[in-house]
Amino acid sequence: MSHFHKHVFFCENQRPAGEDCCNNHNAKAARSYVKDKVKLLDISTEQNFIRINSAGCLGRCEQGPVLVIYPEGVWYTYVDQADLDEIIEEHLTHGRVVERLKI
Repeated sequence: MSHFHKHVFFCENQRPAGEDCCNNHNAKAARSYVKDKVKLLDISTEQNFIRINSAGCLGRCEQGPVLVIYPEGVWYTYVDQADLDEIIEEHLTHGRVVERLKI
């Protein structure tokens, strides 16, 4: 069994100027927001241990910004904090995939 019940990776890749990448969509700020919100909501517990991490290029820049949640292997895109809040509430808290954001 994995050490973490849910492991979230945010692509924070930065490509050269002019090339599309997740960090052009404020991916670092999104990761910080989710990390802080998970802590604030106190949803990372012994029974639901959640880790939020940065990642280099995840190879899906054309669909970015992207994040992936393991062990489920569910990929999401997001536009704003409301999308991130929905992923936190539905997937990280209740284990339900957010179909409208899934890629």
